[in-house]
Amino acid sequence: MTEKSNVQAVHDTLLTEFRRDERYILMGEDVGVRGGVFRVSEGFIEEFGKHRIIDTPVAESSIVGIAIGAAIGGLLPVAEMQFADFSAPAFEQIVDEAARIRYRSNGAYGVPIVIRMPWGGGIRGALYHSQSVEAFYAHVPGLKVVVPSTPRDITGMLRAALRDPDPVIFLEHKATYRAVRGDAPDDPEFTIPLGPADVKREGTDITVFAYGLMLHHSLKAAEALASEGISVAVVDVRSLRPLDAATILREARKTGKCLIVYEDNRLFGAGAEIAALIAEEAFDALDAPVMRLGGPEVPAMPYNKPQEDWFMPDPEKIAVKMRELAAY
Repeated sequence: MTEKSNVQAVHDTLLTEFRRDERYILMGEDVGVRGGVFRVSEGFIEEFGKHRIIDTPVAESSIVGIAIGAAIGGLLPVAEMQFADFSAPAFEQIVDEAARIRYRSNGAYGVPIVIRMPWGGGIRGALYHSQSVEAFYAHVPGLKVVVPSTPRDITGMLRAALRDPDPVIFLEHKATYRAVRGDAPDDPEFTIPLGPADVKREGTDITVFAYGLMLHHSLKAAEALASEGISVAVVDVRSLRPLDAATILREARKTGKCLIVYEDNRLFGAGAEIAALIAEEAFDALDAPVMRLGGPEVPAMPYNKPQEDWFMPDPEKIAVKMRELAAY
């Protein structure tokens, strides 16, 4: 085990896999000479060359479209969206092409691509560098959408994504890149399957489901409530498609009081699907309405810090909602 930051875990896992298999290529804006805006691919072009580490024009539709063709042709492309917000021009390629090719070819063709997307707020990125896009892509059969939030999970799930025969949207929360550190396995064959959720904290009074930065905020809030005698279980959903219904329902039934926390706009977010699942399949075990805490109904993250703080759920806001649920 080695202690790493989240961004180091992404870098090291990609580096190990690129050394293992020469079919991997990386495509994106500034991924080569600059090493990416977050330095994820720093040193890659010097080691692997410009034929495998490809600086592209500012054209996300082309990045994903070319990656699809390269994958069908036998390569293993990693397509980086410099920010998740910028994936909108590639939406047609991701949703209408990559997600559907195996289905429309009756299994004859797969598209083994990983589309990496730095996402989320908390870094003063404002309107076009702070968006939560997970619900758009998790809606689509044919895509896998995963959101690991610790160095261990990033290491195992990124390696699993890179070896997956179908397209994977791999979401990396920017605010956790350097703020979150932890142990990651050094085993080059270590993987975590895409799908299973993970119970990060056991508890007996209420159950909180979260992912991304909100996982870490929820854990902090749970620690604060422990001093008040409220025991909070925290479940890291970490995979939105496939969604681990079995674990979600099992953990929901343990306490009968469930809160879903996510920073995306609350309406029609991923939390709504989790809430619906619990309401449909675990209604008989509930002692309170399923609650959600998400971002407000405004079009985008504001520029200035006070308004960004207003938009984002944080440990204090989560703790307030936890107390409300515990007292119900």
